[in-house]
Amino acid sequence: MNKSKGIRTETLFKIFIYVTLAALAISILIPVAWVFLASIKENKEFYSNPWAFPEGFYFQNFIEAFRDAHMGDYLLNSVMVTALSLFFLLIVALPAAYVLSRFKFMGSRFLNSFVKAGLFINVSYIAVPIFLMLLGWDSGLKELIGDGFFLNNRVILALIYASTALPFTIFLLSSYFETLPSDFEEAASIDGAGHFRTMFSVMLPMAAPSIIIVILFNFLLFWNEYILALTLMPGDNKTLPVGLLNLLAAERAAVNYGPMYAGMVIVMLPTLILYMIVQKRLTQGMTVGGVKG
Repeated sequence: MNKSKGIRTETLFKIFIYVTLAALAISILIPVAWVFLASIKENKEFYSNPWAFPEGFYFQNFIEAFRDAHMGDYLLNSVMVTALSLFFLLIVALPAAYVLSRFKFMGSRFLNSFVKAGLFINVSYIAVPIFLMLLGWDSGLKELIGDGFFLNNRVILALIYASTALPFTIFLLSSYFETLPSDFEEAASIDGAGHFRTMFSVMLPMAAPSIIIVILFNFLLFWNEYILALTLMPGDNKTLPVGLLNLLAAERAAVNYGPMYAGMVIVMLPTLILYMIVQKRLTQGMTVGGVKG
């Protein structure tokens, strides 16, 4: 009797989980599908029946978004800033995480605590101090050479993105490195490999699932970041989120909805493509990291 009741309870629990997940999936998929369908509609279709399927493929919306709203330039800026940010981040975070997780030395505990403390710093709170600091540096440069360098610079923005993401990235990678067995390092040491060679040839390939998670999470963070990009890029080098907000304001005022939704698709599409490419490795990384070697 108790066994039958337990089976029934387990079945009801599974049904509840499946229904909840299905409802969550639907609540996410419907808005995304709506944006994609709306991006290929003519403007008159929004007035007749906005919930109807598009009558055809109106590609002119994307042309207007790229031509009139300069979304192509913003897309290029976002690609450059995101790629540089990931490059700077991985160059610093990978060796730092490996050293902090695999070696004990004077000050290592303080450094680990210092990195963890950085997890509690919200970028929104330091955007203005960063802007004032760079503005001061630019003012000094203009007095010396007559031109600024630090504001409206994609490389500087990428360096700031990478530095703000360092605490989370080092913490995540360190946690993964700690789960790896030391047998491989000992074998590499017996073969004559130094610490540098061991890290690049042995440990980093083993940590590939965790590195992929770091790349995906930080890609989403850098790609969708708005506050720093708006504050530090006052000129023409705007990124996609800032350009999209400008596009939304302009098209909403002009009551022209097609290009507005086309701009949303331009922002969303790279993240969806990246997720589909790394989906399998992402799942592996999220499960393997919890197993102690």
